[in-house]
Amino acid sequence: MHIAIAGNIGAGKTSLTKLLSKHYKWQPHYEEVLENPYLDDFYNEMERWSFNLQIFFLNSRFSQLIEIQKSGKNIIQDRSIYEDAFIFAPNLNSMGLLTQRDFQNYKSLFELMETMVTGPNLMIYLRSSIPNLVNQIHKRGRVYEASISIDYLSRLNERYEAWVQEYSKGKLLIINVDEINFVDNKEHLNSIIKKVDAEINGLL
Repeated sequence: MHIAIAGNIGAGKTSLTKLLSKHYKWQPHYEEVLENPYLDDFYNEMERWSFNLQIFFLNSRFSQLIEIQKSGKNIIQDRSIYEDAFIFAPNLNSMGLLTQRDFQNYKSLFELMETMVTGPNLMIYLRSSIPNLVNQIHKRGRVYEASISIDYLSRLNERYEAWVQEYSKGKLLIINVDEINFVDNKEHLNSIIKKVDAEINGLL
């Protein structure tokens, strides 16, 4: 079983990955944020480093998927390869921060990789408003995220919403995280677990 957790920056993907992997005793696969050598440069000079950043994430997530498929284990993955390809890279391209030449190069590489992997059995999308995202980003206090603009987050949110409307790689569970605190409130977490259980049972 492979579950992927999707959502905008600050939506709570890593926290939910951690909590669900602990509950189900499944293996977590986290996004390589701290290991990404381009993040600081990207947020300081997006146009210069956007292609490098996206290629790093694409390679990282493709490698994760190959490992997941080979392992035969139950896995919960923090962010999917599809978010890079259908949300982050196109957004950078539309903002003029990723050239059309680089974007086409990126897309052709993704399309090749996509033929070699399968999507998750269940995609969990954490839907969040911009104020909630901003609050969570400030709360965790990552230095390189301090310069993220509301406009950038809003553009990503619009693309996320369009993407989930068309998502067809497997089952999709949408959770609105604005009104819940699954990190500190056990009841809120349990309500999510019940929804995930229902989806998993439908797959078995």
